[in-house]
Amino acid sequence: MTPAHRLSVAPMMDWTDRHCRALHRMLSKRALLYTEMVTTGAVLHGDRERLLGFDDFEKPVALQLGGSEPGDLAASARIGEDLGYSEINLNVGCPSDRVQSGRFGACLMREPVLVADCMAAIRAAVSIPATVKCRIGVDEQEPEEALFSLVDGCAAVGVTTFIVHARKAWLQGLSPKENRDIPPLDYDLVYRLKRERPDLTIVINGGIGTLEEGEAHLAHVDGAMLGRAAYHDPSLLGRVDRTIFGEPVEDVGAFEAVERYIPYVEQQLARGVHLAAMTRHMLGLFHGLPGARTWRRILTVEGVKPGAGVEVIEAGLAALRSAEMRLSA
Repeated sequence: MTPAHRLSVAPMMDWTDRHCRALHRMLSKRALLYTEMVTTGAVLHGDRERLLGFDDFEKPVALQLGGSEPGDLAASARIGEDLGYSEINLNVGCPSDRVQSGRFGACLMREPVLVADCMAAIRAAVSIPATVKCRIGVDEQEPEEALFSLVDGCAAVGVTTFIVHARKAWLQGLSPKENRDIPPLDYDLVYRLKRERPDLTIVINGGIGTLEEGEAHLAHVDGAMLGRAAYHDPSLLGRVDRTIFGEPVEDVGAFEAVERYIPYVEQQLARGVHLAAMTRHMLGLFHGLPGARTWRRILTVEGVKPGAGVEVIEAGLAALRSAEMRLSA
């Protein structure tokens, strides 16, 4: 079977929560999904059901951890494995100020020996895959040296899979938002990493705007990870199983995905979850289609009202169908 890493959806803070992953799973059965980054402190001392709870149908789903203390990471990884996650991933790429003050994320690119120690501890603690998501460097580092040093150190302790965001992180002078766009992408360096370390699984991330762009990267590396593109236009995931994984299946359209998602929404509403917590992930689902603006307006305005239920989603679908009929009339 084609490995799930061939196409994955990036861990994104405040975005890839369980409701987002549930929607994405309605569109693709095969893509690998990731949690938001969860710090070891939160795993060990926080509300685990709220932070780590997920449904079996979301699998395969990887837990991304933030931290730099090997013992805490090992304990957190064990909890993740016990909960049923398919993979434990260490964040060595997030550039936010909070991450830097906590000595995790992208600043760990400067400490490859520590990262290797962390990964050795995680690998010793769990039987599921332990992977690294990193940048190609930070600030004034030479990307070639920084990336290969980090990868080689982790490979030496048995790590075989690396997800590489193909741009530097600038920890001084750029905001996290600017760090997503301003440092130039260097896909060729990631391709070279795969050529020179052929036994490793290399997944490329950063700036991939379409499924077709992701597919083109697969000629050079083992997998592509989509971030904002998959979030803002999740309908593209409906083509993943057929085009990327070669499954003999029909593509999943946006209307079908919503119909599949509604029973999940009803289940969560019964648990006391607010509708807007789920509909916020659906806003871009009909991107570029007639009625998409009305769909977004209905979900945004009506979805936040007290007691809002699936009738809001159904009203949005009705508006889309009406717009479709007007266009074809």
